[in-house]
Amino acid sequence: MRQPADWMVPSDDRILELLREEGNLTPQAVEDFGGPVAGHASDRLPVLAQYGLVTKISRGLYRITDSGEAYLDENLDASELESVADSE
Repeated sequence: MRQPADWMVPSDDRILELLREEGNLTPQAVEDFGGPVAGHASDRLPVLAQYGLVTKISRGLYRITDSGEAYLDENLDASELESVADSE
C-alpha cells in the first residue's frame, strides 16, 4: 500500500502514474491523458517537485523522479520526504 504524506491529495497519485506511463508532461497534457484538469495539475506539480517526486525540466514541463517511481512502487514513504527550498 502506498504511503502518502499529509501534504498530498488523492490526485497526486494519478499525476505521478501518468508521468510514469506517458513520460514528460505539461499540466495540459496531464488533463489530456485523463488526469485532473490542467489548473489543478498546474497547482500540484510544483508541490510534487518541492518534495522531489517530480522534477521541472522546463517551464511547465515535468518528469517523474526515481523517488516518484519508488513511491508508486510502494518502496518509499512520502511522509519521510522533506521540502526542497529551491524547487518550483
